[in-house]
Order: sequence, then structure tokens, then C-alpha cells
Amino acid sequence: MKTQLDLLTKVGAGLDDTGVFLEMYQEDPSEELLGEAEGALAAAERTLEKMEFERMMSGKHDRAAAFIAINAGAGGTESQDWAEMLLRMYLRYCERQGWKVEVTDELGGDTAGIKSATLRVEGDHAFGYTKAENGVHRLVRISPFDANKRRQTSFASVSVLPEVDDSIEIEVNEGDLRVDTYRSSGAGGQHVNKTDSAVRLTHLPTGVVVACQAERSQHKNRSTAMKLLKSKLYELELQKRNDERDALYAGKAKIDFGSQIRSYVLHPYQMVKDLRTGWQTSDTRGFLDGDLTGAVQSFLLMHAGEAPQARDVQDVD
Repeated sequence: MKTQLDLLTKVGAGLDDTGVFLEMYQEDPSEELLGEAEGALAAAERTLEKMEFERMMSGKHDRAAAFIAINAGAGGTESQDWAEMLLRMYLRYCERQGWKVEVTDELGGDTAGIKSATLRVEGDHAFGYTKAENGVHRLVRISPFDANKRRQTSFASVSVLPEVDDSIEIEVNEGDLRVDTYRSSGAGGQHVNKTDSAVRLTHLPTGVVVACQAERSQHKNRSTAMKLLKSKLYELELQKRNDERDALYAGKAKIDFGSQIRSYVLHPYQMVKDLRTGWQTSDTRGFLDGDLTGAVQSFLLMHAGEAPQARDVQDVD
């Protein structure tokens, strides 16, 4: 509470300073005084924006670490390449945010790209931000794999789960698990290639399968895989409760992670558009390089009940 009050006091002080500078400007106009007023107002606005985001990050698991799972859709090499592009985009986004990120599992594509990958992201409100990426992502472009240079549409799904805190009771009986160990398929040196350090866990009652091969230690890989398994089991339980709740509302459309959320068009024009909020940008290069801030903010504002007007960020600049 003290932190919130301190921030409010800071905003008030900034507005008071702005008023003082404007009064001085009216008596003795100068560019320096006008600049001081603009600076004080901008600082107050930044503090207010910080408070607004903290208000939006009030979900039960928003402060938790997150698992981001990427899966290529139907379409072979095209979709697998698109899945790898999304993997790079999220790695760059996490880097921009200053978060710790590791690839806990990755399955390469047949020719190029990846069939699937899972990231573990740890940082300030990691799940609160990345939950905006849940859903199907659609890419339209001239295929680099087509000699005739035809336009292709590719799909990949992204699932974001919070890392379940140890204080949350998710029971996993050892008797319900099948544990498989195997050699890592990724780069990692001679030790990884010569020992069965990778771990795959299968939860027999639900059929949920998770794997981890990021560490040299089989024990560490098993620990990470168990966290992911608990997160997925938690998500199943949460979905079951949501389904029971939704059944009370006749005719209510079911909302799940299989809905298309965003289109990335690279040909015949450049545009990324979030289909949930209407937010869009023509800076496709910057977006695919991890600049997701605008889209994430629009999603969070929508869920806070303040959906912004659809706009192009370059027009605003």
C-alpha cells in the first residue's frame, strides 16, 4: 500500500511541477521553461502508466514464471519454418524484457525449422505478459521454399502456462508416471551426446507427455519436466472448471487456446494485426525481432476493460 501511495504522490508532485513551470512560462515565455513543463508531465505520465500496468498484472499467476510451447501446424516445412520464426521472436522478446529464458525442449523439422519447442521464462511478471500469446498465429508470405515464388499461408499454435508454485497442491503419483530417458538430440558437447540425460515423462491417467533435455544432469531435466507436467495438469483442471462454468451459460461461445489470435502478413503488404483487439503495425520486421510491447499492452488493456482504438503505431509516431 505504501508503494502505491508513494507512486500517487510522485504523480501529484509531477503535475504540480508542470503547473508551476507553465505559470512561470506565462510570465516569462522561454523554450527552457516549456521544456521543463513537458519533461515533468512526461515523467508523471510514465509513473501513471507503470501503475496502470501493475493494476493489470493482478492475476493469480501473473507474477509466476511461464512455459511457452510452440507447435507447427499442418503444412510441413512452411509451418515448421514459421514455428522457428516464432521461437526466435519470443527469445528476442524475453531478451528485450531482461528475462531469463531457456529452451527446455526442441524437436527439429524434417527439412527446416522446428516441429515443436518449449521455453521456460523467468522474470518480472513473465506469465502476466506472455499469456497474451496464447492461440494460433497465422503467417502469409512468399514461400522461400517454393521455386515458383507463390504466396503461402502457414499456422503455428502457441500455448502459455504459468509455472505452478510449490504451494499449490498438484499431486502426481509416481505410479502414474512412465519415465523414459534418452540421449539429447541437440548441441551440448560430448557429455550430452554420450549419456541418457534427457527425460520424458508420461502421465498415464491423462496421457500428458512432457520432455526436457536442456541440462547435462538427468536429475535437473527431470525436475524441470516435472514442473512442466504439473503446470499442464493444473491447466487441465482449470479448463475443466471453466467448461463447467461455461455450461451454465446457454449459447455462450467457447473460448479456448485453439482460436486464431494474430495475423502476420509479409506479402503483398506488411502488417501484423491482433484479431482480438484490432491493434496493428506495419513494422513487421521489428515485431518479428521481438518488439511485442504494443500488442501485449493492447491485450492487457482489453482484459482490463479499456480496449484501445485500432491504430498503426507508425502513424502515432
